[in-house]
Order: sequence, then structure tokens, then C-alpha cells
Amino acid sequence: VQLQASGGGLVQAGASLRLACAASGRTFDNNAMGWFRQAPGKEREFVAAISRSGGHTAYADSVKGRFTISRDSAKNTVYLQMNNLKPEDTAVYYCAAERTLPLAIRVAEYDYWGRGTQVTVSS
Repeated sequence: VQLQASGGGLVQAGASLRLACAASGRTFDNNAMGWFRQAPGKEREFVAAISRSGGHTAYADSVKGRFTISRDSAKNTVYLQMNNLKPEDTAVYYCAAERTLPLAIRVAEYDYWGRGTQVTVSS
């Protein structure tokens, strides 16, 4: 599975962005998907995850109520809608795919990673 994230940018606090992660290959529906982020000098951290069917999701406490993860099997794409962005959301955002678990929230559980997309939120 190859993953390509897009949709990052520079926005002001309170704005919204939608990230997209396009997956190649015919196994998209077999993968749980996740979004992670990494700020300068910090470890990569979990943001959101979605199960293969899309019926189950998980979020980091810091983004609950502001971010929504979704997937479109017809487009082999997973999305991260980010609302009410805060300066502390500034990071490089990565999408990832997981082959065996129904839902995963740990970096080590993911098998495939895309290149990140930069999100910068100014105050």
C-alpha cells in the first residue's frame, strides 16, 4: 500500500482544514487507517483512526470534538476534517495503514506510512 497525504497549509487559529490520504492498491478496504502528527522536537503521536468498515473510530483526547476521520472506499481515500484549529495542532501530519488489527492507535501497530503534510496554525 502506498499512501499520499495532502491538504496541509498555513491557517489562523479557529480555521478548518481537510487532509486527504490517497491509497494505492486494491487492499484499501482491508486496512484500518490512522492519522498521526509530529511537531518539531516531539515524538510522533496518535491523532485519529478508523476501522476497515468505517464503523469504528478513535481519537486522541486533544482533538476530540474538533477532528473527524472518515474514509471513502470508492476513492481509496481517508480524510481528516480539522475544525477550530489551534496553534498546538501545528505539526507534520502522517497517514498510515494497518493490515491486521481492526483499529489501531499506536505508531508501532501500523505497517505503511505516507509522506507527511505540514499543518501550521498561527495565533
